[in-house]
Amino acid sequence: MEIFAVIEKVVAKTTPIRQPAYTAAHVLKALELVSEQSIGRATLGRLLDLGEGTTRTMIKHLREAGIIKVNRRGISLAELGEQVLAQFHGMVSKGVEAPKGEHTVGEHNYAVLVKGASDHVRLGIEQRDAALVAGAKGATTLLYDGVHFQMPGIDTPLDPSITRFLVDRLKPEAKDVIIIGTANTLTAAEIGAKTAALELLKEMTAQPDKV
Repeated sequence: MEIFAVIEKVVAKTTPIRQPAYTAAHVLKALELVSEQSIGRATLGRLLDLGEGTTRTMIKHLREAGIIKVNRRGISLAELGEQVLAQFHGMVSKGVEAPKGEHTVGEHNYAVLVKGASDHVRLGIEQRDAALVAGAKGATTLLYDGVHFQMPGIDTPLDPSITRFLVDRLKPEAKDVIIIGTANTLTAAEIGAKTAALELLKEMTAQPDKV
């Protein structure tokens, strides 16, 4: 899948022993932000909750990869960046801040929808672990059958108010998956949710014919 090749190039190790302090989810959120309007480096770093040096490194790699353009007006998407973002949004929704509920453990929650991915979810542990590694407090994975949501391996029904919220805001269809990242900050919750979504996309790519 082209999106992974492009993004992995940007987050590749800068030296044999040093890994960048930003993730693929940070890169995709950065592309979303600069697609809305040209913004400066300081603003981008603040919105991503990244330090000045980390933000500078990420912008450098994005520019060298031909994903963004940088000029006096700020940072904007190059054509390749538009293609990467369009491909990502073809599989994963932009997401939405979600209300706190009994199935979340953090103060802030952020939900994204992964299209047609329910057959590739095992127990949801993989998504939770990916969110934890990304700095969130965890992630809740919900499978949608066209009428109801279900947590893998758990029969407890979801809070009806949360169900209505997710259906109204994310418009899921049968076999879609919603991942809710949870953390002490909204940015960390979003990065956790998108990191978990990317892990699920990789699983779908590894087993494209699974039904």
